[in-house]
Amino acid sequence: MLRKVEEFNRSLSGWLEWIGLAGLLIMMFITCIDVIGDKVFLKPVLGAIDIVVLSQVVAISFAAAFSLLLGRHVQVEFFVPRLPRRAQAVTDGIVFLLGLILFILIIWRLCVYGYSLQTGGEVSATARIPLAPFAYGIAFACVPVCLVFLLKFINSLIKIVKK
Repeated sequence: MLRKVEEFNRSLSGWLEWIGLAGLLIMMFITCIDVIGDKVFLKPVLGAIDIVVLSQVVAISFAAAFSLLLGRHVQVEFFVPRLPRRAQAVTDGIVFLLGLILFILIIWRLCVYGYSLQTGGEVSATARIPLAPFAYGIAFACVPVCLVFLLKFINSLIKIVKK
């Protein structure tokens, strides 16, 4: 059962990573076009800053789950590796549980914030891009992160129980 959830999460995270990559490419493309247009033709791209900022949000949030799966996030491994195996598992379990709680709260607050942006009709400053879909998108992109933390928490519980 855990293996199937892990495979599903890896697949979903992979697809979301492609969306993050598209955000990164859009960010690079708009920046290049804006600089060339501004310096060569004296015509900057209207709303380039808005597009780059929102693309950056997409790139970071949609790639978070896959980078967590690959272990690419920053970790401080100074004290815990010196502990006995069971104490390491307990420490990992606490950290993964706190991470899970944090990202559940982040999803909840992003949904509330997205609803606030939606009902207020909030748009970006110059390009007039609606902001609510980005808040909802970030919340959706955090769901696989929660699944990663949940699976790692369950695995640490299994390590605690095992002898």
